Amino acid sequence: MHGSPHIVSDVMTHTVAAVGRGADFKQIVQLMEQWKVSALPVLEGENRVVGVVSEADLLHKEEYRDSDPDQLRRLSDLGKADAVTAGELMTSPALTVQANATLAQAARIMAHAKVKRLPVVDDTGRLEGLVSRSDLLKVFLRDDEDIAEEVRREVVSYLFRAPLSPVRVQVHDGVVTLAGQVRDTSLVPVAARLVRAVEGVVDVDFELTGPVRRPQP
Repeated sequence: MHGSPHIVSDVMTHTVAAVGRGADFKQIVQLMEQWKVSALPVLEGENRVVGVVSEADLLHKEEYRDSDPDQLRRLSDLGKADAVTAGELMTSPALTVQANATLAQAARIMAHAKVKRLPVVDDTGRLEGLVSRSDLLKVFLRDDEDIAEEVRREVVSYLFRAPLSPVRVQVHDGVVTLAGQVRDTSLVPVAARLVRAVEGVVDVDFELTGPVRRPQP
């Protein structure tokens, strides 16, 4: 098969707000408000990502404003409550993804770490962009006929090279239907897995039948 998944660089945002280690608390809040984001990469040197400062990091200052220090359990959170610069507030090392990672890889990283966005970096750790959950969902805006053409080319022609009748591929709102008569119905589970791997596919239905068994004389 020759198709390749869409990658992070296809959907990421290239213009990204970021701060240096020395940015102060108020500057960070103002920048988040200006860009309508909940987290900012922290850079040093040649735009290398060294951490991420998020709303959660900033909220420790408000959370512990009128708490009794004797009751505080998480010393790291208390430290952030007293922090005033991005370097003190940030979570480090930063969780990042490279531009050539597949969307599935980026989604797994986000889900595992329970984050909404990831800085996109090159091989040296320099910031190239940002990818968010909403960016990953852009694949589901893909045109139905575009999906159908990829399924025909990369799945049907690969698995069902000599069907008993042409295998028809229809896509409606991202749901793929394969219909026709094939020689080997044991390939249907394989086809299901391959079709679901096509970017933009929501689900897959099958109306495939096997050879007609004639009664023995």
